[in-house]
Amino acid sequence: MSLIRLSGVSKTFPPPAKDAPPVTAVDAVDLEIAAGEVCGIIGYSGAGKSTVLRLVNALETPTSGTVTIDGRDVTRLRERELRELRGDIGMIFQQFNLFDSRTVAKNVAYPLEIAGRPRAEIAARVEKLLAFVGLADKARTHPEQLSGGQKQRVGIARALATSPRILLADEATSALDPDTTQEVLGLLQRVNRELGITILVITHEMDVVRTLADRVIVMEAGRIIESGEVFDVLSAPQHPSTRRFVSSIIEDVPVGAQLRTLRDRHPGRIVTFTVRDGDVTQADVFAALSAHGVRFELIHGGINDIRGRVFGHLTLSLNGESAAVDAAIAAASAFAPLIEEDVRG
Repeated sequence: MSLIRLSGVSKTFPPPAKDAPPVTAVDAVDLEIAAGEVCGIIGYSGAGKSTVLRLVNALETPTSGTVTIDGRDVTRLRERELRELRGDIGMIFQQFNLFDSRTVAKNVAYPLEIAGRPRAEIAARVEKLLAFVGLADKARTHPEQLSGGQKQRVGIARALATSPRILLADEATSALDPDTTQEVLGLLQRVNRELGITILVITHEMDVVRTLADRVIVMEAGRIIESGEVFDVLSAPQHPSTRRFVSSIIEDVPVGAQLRTLRDRHPGRIVTFTVRDGDVTQADVFAALSAHGVRFELIHGGINDIRGRVFGHLTLSLNGESAAVDAAIAAASAFAPLIEEDVRG
């Protein structure tokens, strides 16, 4: 059974102005997330992804449809039951949402204090969590003395304070530099792997999805337009919006002005082949080209590691006698189809 399930969920907000129509933020969304999974929801601003997050933690009530957490329809829960539910869901925010007046330890302790836990239990839990996120030496420090990455580590420790089963991350790395982003994503991977916590991450950065998620859901205008295993979606995106996201981290086949530039720079015949999860090796293709006396140069593309599986497009410039190049392309195509981007006599 899914830990999180949205069935036919829509959320409509009142008109922003007197004569304006209502705003449909989420439109007939069906979504299931299994226990222990890391799922990324990606979309441009206004896609509805943050509203989905607020529906999951019951901060918003769906206009229609049902939201089920661990088999419980949250729309039917009473306030006391909702408070219990939210105690089982941790939240990580883009801007950290820390109390400047509290020390790091007191920030992490806050959810436990609200829950009325004994002092000794709180102290032990805070100590353990700060060690887990690598901030044991910052317990008495105030947030203003921390870097952005350290602040987010405090945010993660606080989100874990009540031992939740679900962790919701709302653009948790958007305010961080690339190196710090990778550190935080590595910590979230540990949270999932070592603690078994289900993570739902909202982002507009495809690299976050590639690094962290098992599965990706792409949203646009309140609807899910594409979903699947991360490798499948990144290696063969179907929707134009998904392809735009994927192109931000994976070099695609050159077209248009990019191809014209390559043509100007490289006089040979330009071909592209695709490597996908071990179905072909570069060595086989290169050996076939070399066997026919054709000189080749890699001019575009690359290989990407996506959760331990490889994918990429490689564009080559081939130089040699026309007949030899034809024979080389035919031989290499036995391993992977070589698509000719530019025919030169």
